[in-house]
Amino acid sequence: MANKSVSLTKVVIPCRLSFANIWEPKSINGGDEKFSVSCIIPKSDKATLTKIHNAIEAAKEEAKGKKWGGKIPPNLKLPLRDGDIDRPDDENYAECMFLNATSKDAPQIVDRKVKPILDPMDCGSGDYANVSVNFYGFNANGNRGIAAGLGNIQKVRDGERLSGRTAATADFEELGDAEDDGESVLGGDVPDYLK
Repeated sequence: MANKSVSLTKVVIPCRLSFANIWEPKSINGGDEKFSVSCIIPKSDKATLTKIHNAIEAAKEEAKGKKWGGKIPPNLKLPLRDGDIDRPDDENYAECMFLNATSKDAPQIVDRKVKPILDPMDCGSGDYANVSVNFYGFNANGNRGIAAGLGNIQKVRDGERLSGRTAATADFEELGDAEDDGESVLGGDVPDYLK
């Protein structure tokens, strides 16, 4: 008898997190609010990409009977995309594949020891993580394809932030003692309002 906890459509994906809306749900293009993350996978990680491919194929077979009337439709929308083609201007996606996983339910976010991470600053875009994803077929408003359902997230290690924000160390220099603060930084011709 097969173990029911094993699903052919579920994969744990080692990846880099991007567009990580994992702490608060957000509406995308006016749709329902969802938790979401873009999982960036290097093209060199053939083992993970093979697992994803196999899970997508299993989801197609499962949806064939349940969603698509017994046959796999042509031109399915598939979740795994090529970063070099779909995000050519973003260096973080270069030489990588990616998929966007979403869920109406909040993912559990844990550390390497599977202890809950509670501070949103401790896990976000740019960090490296294992993400559990379940692939499933959809047939909505004439669109048919395979979607990636976001499960849970295990942060593996820190990565350079991709939020667009800079670290304080990049914005500021170390200040000297308080006596130094009164020195003028102005020189030459300045407008009246600066005199």
